[in-house]
Amino acid sequence: MNYTPDTVEYMKKRYIEEPTRETVDDLAEELDKSVKSIIGKLSREGVYKRTIYKTKTGETPVTKLEIVGNIVEKLGGVEADFLGLEKAPKQVLKKLEELL
Repeated sequence: MNYTPDTVEYMKKRYIEEPTRETVDDLAEELDKSVKSIIGKLSREGVYKRTIYKTKTGETPVTKLEIVGNIVEKLGGVEADFLGLEKAPKQVLKKLEELL
């Protein structure tokens, strides 16, 4: 057994109080475990929250395919009719989506 019940409770308490990557790093160093091991255990215990990636502008990233799908939906078309549109620059696709 890698973790005692007391250790697991301690980890959960610390992480719930401050759910940051720094807390995970501190726990890994303190308990002499790898970061992956700590994250894995917290995940299995149902308390770990994955960090959501944000773009430089602070937005949630959206793929060009998702933007094209939104455009097709707004136009009432079929994606097969718009093949190649995903190759356009992302800013152009965003502007087109906004205009619709």
